[in-house]
Amino acid sequence: MTDHSFTHPRGLIIAAPSTNSGKTTVTLALLAALRRRGRVVQPYKCGPDYIDPAFHAAAAGRPCYNLDSWAFSRGRIAALLDAARDADLTIAEGVMGLFDGGSHPGAWGHGATADIAAATGWPVVLVIDVAGQSQSAAAVALGFAQYRRHVTVAGVILNNVASTRHEALVRAGFAAHPIPILGTLARHTSQSIKNRHLGLVQAREHDQLADRLDALATLAEQGIDLAALEQAARPLRFDTPATPAFMPPGQRIALASDDAFSFIYPHLLAGWRAAGAEMVPFSPLADEAPDDSCDAAWLPGGYPELHAGRLAAASRFMTGLRRFAETRPVHGECGGYMTLGAGLIDAAGQRHAMAGLLSLETDFAQRKLHLGYRVATLHAPAAGQPAGAVLRGHEYHYARVLSVADEPLAHIRDASGAATAETGSRRGHVTGTFFHLIDSAQEIAA
Repeated sequence: MTDHSFTHPRGLIIAAPSTNSGKTTVTLALLAALRRRGRVVQPYKCGPDYIDPAFHAAAAGRPCYNLDSWAFSRGRIAALLDAARDADLTIAEGVMGLFDGGSHPGAWGHGATADIAAATGWPVVLVIDVAGQSQSAAAVALGFAQYRRHVTVAGVILNNVASTRHEALVRAGFAAHPIPILGTLARHTSQSIKNRHLGLVQAREHDQLADRLDALATLAEQGIDLAALEQAARPLRFDTPATPAFMPPGQRIALASDDAFSFIYPHLLAGWRAAGAEMVPFSPLADEAPDDSCDAAWLPGGYPELHAGRLAAASRFMTGLRRFAETRPVHGECGGYMTLGAGLIDAAGQRHAMAGLLSLETDFAQRKLHLGYRVATLHAPAAGQPAGAVLRGHEYHYARVLSVADEPLAHIRDASGAATAETGSRRGHVTGTFFHLIDSAQEIAA
């Protein structure tokens, strides 16, 4: 049950009309600037994203959790909102455009940031990239403010302002309307963070991330009215009993963790720990094997395709993983699944032998995007869940499957209910899937 003995801090949602508007940059700048001022800010990220939360955590100095109306039950969201119990403020970054989501509803919504705004009562601060426009920015803001009941636009932050004259023209469009401008950010290409094919380059790969966050904090202090922004925050009005922590796959879990394996949701790790499990990290890239004291192993998603040669040559890792799998469950998600397979062809066309615990052969030389929400009904126990369990998650990868001959792990459907070709694999104690687990589903398996 949700603990009502404390008061949730007030919150805001940083959203935008579309993707690539600068909301991640603005969110990081705000988190870093408020932390510099001594504020304790609990960060959240809307949607199924495992890269941005790592940047949020670095900026805020505390874990960032995902919120998603398609994949999460209301009870799971209630439990995650309780993470803000000791914070002064909560800031959630949106996903895509404010109202963008799937065409078919999931747990209780379509996965849009607006679903979270309406459910929590947190006002939206709209980040508008004003490059190539001036007075029209006000029309965009007005349209977003009026589009959906129970979603409040508290103000805007203008991003990519080219000059003082440009700013004056944009402000002229807002002069006769009630939406306040809470700040502006000039063009700051020197502070942009590079992208890779699954999103931003990971936070753990940035040697000078602290310096970059410090520079973003200064930009926020110079261009954003932080006091007005804090005043715009509103109390949480989400009142739902919390769902118990997700069952872990073991008591001591050997968790692959390095630049090749880092895509695991913070709420899963927190839930496993809350259920009494212990994580024992190991690095395949450092040629480390799963600790023999563990009773389960988990290989998260990540970028094995960028490190396939090193992984193939990591003999202690491969030998130890195969020995571990003889007697104990091993599960791989996406990149972890590919590593459990027989071989992986990298972007240059070279095949690298993988663990061979499953028959999967994958190819990045002729890659194809697979993206979307998924519902999986397990044919056999996997990932700590029993056979018949119905799980929500998502798939996001560019690997092309050349062949797979193992027993299917699950019946997997997309958000519309259509069956997908991806079924995952199982052989002995080893299971794997491109499906990233987010939460249990409420449906009863057919």
